[in-house]
Amino acid sequence: MASPQKSRLGRGLGALISASKPTAAAPAAPVAHVPPAQGYQEIQVHLVEPSPYQARREIAAEQLAELAESIRSEGLLQPIVVRRQGERYQLVAGERRWRAFQLLNIRSIPARIVEASDASAASIGLIENLQREGLNPIEEALGFASLVRDFDLTQETAAERVGKSRAAVANSLRLLSLDAEIQGYIAKSLLSVGHAKALLAMEDPARRTVLARRVIEEGLSVRLTERLGQAGRPAGAPRSPARGRALAARDAAAVESIQKRLTSHLGARVAVIHTPRKGRIVIEYRGNDDLQRLLEKLGVERADLP
Repeated sequence: MASPQKSRLGRGLGALISASKPTAAAPAAPVAHVPPAQGYQEIQVHLVEPSPYQARREIAAEQLAELAESIRSEGLLQPIVVRRQGERYQLVAGERRWRAFQLLNIRSIPARIVEASDASAASIGLIENLQREGLNPIEEALGFASLVRDFDLTQETAAERVGKSRAAVANSLRLLSLDAEIQGYIAKSLLSVGHAKALLAMEDPARRTVLARRVIEEGLSVRLTERLGQAGRPAGAPRSPARGRALAARDAAAVESIQKRLTSHLGARVAVIHTPRKGRIVIEYRGNDDLQRLLEKLGVERADLP
């Protein structure tokens, strides 16, 4: 029977960590509410540095605060994994937990110290995110791309390292051939991977962008998106491919600028879905208090919520 530790880590991550040799370090004083698990030790939080191979591009402040509160009340369920870098340590897995400890001003954190090459460290970190912390599809694709590009791995070798099929890695990497606007929609869950695959079947980037906006605006299914992609130029698409690409690039830059200004003004993540005829603005919030804050910012009367 697998140990509780390995079942929590997942098969791929547990195997990679088990294959790495732990090194010795002087134990520190125990941390309140965070009992170190067997085989782990306490290290100073300020001696830990983030991994340059971290696949996650964004760590939401609200989610970090929630994790910190969970650690404060329940303790740390899974210690971080690090490797030595001279007199300091580099994170292999567990960046959100490490940042939560910084937020809590706790000086030491339970950690497992392993010997790992750059490629192994990147693989372990990617598996950690895939199995435990829910990367969005674009972050996942960027993680695979890093393994292939930075460590000169084939797609097949990269797939073996993270416990995925070669086809799954290849399909994930194809998402990076979409333009930045569509990648942004996928990262924000406004488009599914199924929709992305339907868009990838279209050769003209301008048509892809027009159809992607229409999918979001009208809530089109994946099957209908596939039909529209195969049927020829969708309604409203530019007739000139070159002019269409230029207009799509100009519109994408304008939309991104508006999103950034709204996000800065409201202090919340904002997505702008724009077409020449109509569009939508999606504002994310965390809980009733954050919603009330946004209402006040927008000059709307506070709502009585349960």
